[in-house]
Amino acid sequence: MTTVNGGISFWYAQTGVPTPREPLPGDTTADVCIVGGGYTGLWTAYYLKKAVPFLRITVLEQKFCGYGASGRNGGWLYNGIAGRDRYAKLHGPDAALALQRAMNETVDEVVRVAAEERIEADIHMGGVLEVAHSPAQLSRLKAFHAAEAAFGEKDRLLLSAAESAARIRVAGTAGGTWTPHGARVQPVKLLQGLAGAVEALGVVIHESTPVTEIRPKHAVTPYGSVRAPYVLRCTEGFTASIKGQRRAWLPMNSSMIVTEPLPQHVWDTIGWEGRETLGDMAHAYMYAQRTADDRIALGGRGVPYRFGSRTDNNGRTQAATIDALREILVRFFPAAAGVAVEQAWSGVLGVPRDWCASVELDRSTGLGWAGGYVGSGVATSNLAARTLRDLVQLDSGQGGQTELTGLPWVGHRVRRWEPEPLRWLGVHGMYAAYRSADRREQAGRSGETDRVAKFADRVTGRH
Repeated sequence: MTTVNGGISFWYAQTGVPTPREPLPGDTTADVCIVGGGYTGLWTAYYLKKAVPFLRITVLEQKFCGYGASGRNGGWLYNGIAGRDRYAKLHGPDAALALQRAMNETVDEVVRVAAEERIEADIHMGGVLEVAHSPAQLSRLKAFHAAEAAFGEKDRLLLSAAESAARIRVAGTAGGTWTPHGARVQPVKLLQGLAGAVEALGVVIHESTPVTEIRPKHAVTPYGSVRAPYVLRCTEGFTASIKGQRRAWLPMNSSMIVTEPLPQHVWDTIGWEGRETLGDMAHAYMYAQRTADDRIALGGRGVPYRFGSRTDNNGRTQAATIDALREILVRFFPAAAGVAVEQAWSGVLGVPRDWCASVELDRSTGLGWAGGYVGSGVATSNLAARTLRDLVQLDSGQGGQTELTGLPWVGHRVRRWEPEPLRWLGVHGMYAAYRSADRREQAGRSGETDRVAKFADRVTGRH
């Protein structure tokens, strides 16, 4: 079988690439203008319109809804959030605990809304299993498990090698940790169902409409401007394309492969009956799911960053990256060695300089934004959207302070990324360091994290 390279993502092979909605026809007005038709933008439109039905809400999308990370991700709906440990240091453990509790509840909220809106997205609540392959990874896994338990995950399990294998037989597993706060989803089905629900509420969506500049009360496009008291930027990895935002969030590249459907005798060897989402404790980590039609979809970093914060067009992936991801697949699951890789693709996620997701509404200008999810956006975007809803209602006098407006990520600011070529050199150097650290840890017997990886963490602010 010839591997399809690009084509946005495999998820569109199942649903079909949509015909874009009509672009913005000219200058217009709205009460709220949302820039970006991914999860963050659509969830924000959904919750605002449900809360205040008379609001005139316009969503602007440069290609079509779900063209970016929302349509290319690994389908992990889980409770991880970027920056929690830093927020604990900045605001205290109770504030970070509240943020984690909100994320735990967010997984259930997405599942609830999908059921309520009759969105069929292949959702399966199998939890998240993360495994370790070396003594150093096992030490990190135990520390990670203890930290999660300290932040309120009393239902998380620490698993022995045998207990991990009872769930998924990953070759060489030394141990694992499992949380129930996670589900597998088909991300495009979720996205397209959400877009349909938003339109049914009366929200206007214009696609094929790139926003070139955002300024107070204006979203500027080649076809005209939308004037609105509130303009909310929900562009994640594509933020650098907007005037003045090139160094705000770095578009980090992530790549995926998906196999052909695996025969039953291979699944008998692998297990995976619980259909957990699967990750590991490597520095250059992987992520995977067993799809509804019994394939393995697996992702990792590949080429992490393109010079000048550029993004790709349709997800085409370098051959070396496809080979590297296939190597992980076979190393994890030797029984899948003869299985064909049906499709490969790539996309970008938004990474702030301090690796902290955040939400903001500037009450002096009406400009708001949310993102910087660092790969955890399927669920985090929902919490961010509900937080933006509450901030807009608070500012407009239609609501008061809520638990969400008091979370520590609200109003968080980070410094900008370094200019080129320092940005390119730094990101590529960081991932070269992480990959070399993974190789040394895999070959060694030490339970200590590799010194190069520790240094990279300190330099980048990743931990």
